[in-house]
This record gives sequence, C-alpha cells and structure tokens, in this order.
Amino acid sequence: MGFALSDMQLASPAFESGGAIPTKYSAYGDNVSPPLEWFGASAGSRSFAVFVHDPDAPLAAPDGTYGFVHWVLYNIPASVTSLDEGTIGYTAGSNQAGETAYFGPRPPEGHGVHHYFFWLLALDAEPGLRTGLTLWQLLELVEPTVLGMNRLVGTYTEPRR
Repeated sequence: MGFALSDMQLASPAFESGGAIPTKYSAYGDNVSPPLEWFGASAGSRSFAVFVHDPDAPLAAPDGTYGFVHWVLYNIPASVTSLDEGTIGYTAGSNQAGETAYFGPRPPEGHGVHHYFFWLLALDAEPGLRTGLTLWQLLELVEPTVLGMNRLVGTYTEPRR
C-alpha cells in the first residue's frame, strides 16, 4: 500500500480531531502521552507503529526532513487497539529532543498554534525492530510493510503566563 491514508481510524478520548491538546499532555504539563485508540485496521496487520510529528516547528535538516518529531513507538502487537495515557511499553524510537520517550507539545515562544499529527501505521511485519530508531529510519524500514495508516491531529499553543 505504501504511505496513503486508509479506512483505519485513530482517536483519543483526551481531545477531538482538530481540537486542542490538553496542557497535561504537553511539555508545560505532565508531559505524558495522551490515550489513543484505533479500529478498522487492515486484515493481515501484524503490528503497529505510532509517531507524533509537528510540521509547524521551524526546523529543517539538510536531508530534507522538517518539523519536530515528538514520539516514535513501534513493535506494538496486532492484538493491541489502544494505548493508555503515559504508556511506556513496546519499543521507543528517538524523538528530536534526543530521548526515547514521549516529548509533549512545546511550540517556540510567540510562535502561535502548532498542529500535532499523531500517526498510526498498520504493518504486515511482526514486531522485531531495534530500539532507538529515528522516525526517518523507521519509515524507511517499514514502508514495504505498510497495510494502512491514518492520523489524528491536535493543536497546541504556548500557555499564557
């Protein structure tokens, strides 16, 4: 299938699609990942991967990547259809803060509203990828195995002081 939206759906009981992400899930709050749930994964899905990308972040790399990667999580078994708030299970990749953990929204001061894309990939590969992959390494490795994907977009603005 490659990288194209599918009928699979991703949602969060913490915020609506297109809505504001609560401060609790930001770097200004508790900095824990929000709960996520999904349904409608393609038949044959053997694992899932989740990542969060902020394309509004004013960062560009020489390799053509842009934005800020907040979370990379993979090797999620096909039997799983949700992630609890603050989940630390499965295999963590590297975010752009240099950590293998969730790093919540934190737009630069005075930068306005940012859009955070929570992506879910359904893969026809068994879990087994090594720890610490960057988003770009993960995407290169899993692209041939993607059966479906979709996203949930939340917004966040720096809190007023």
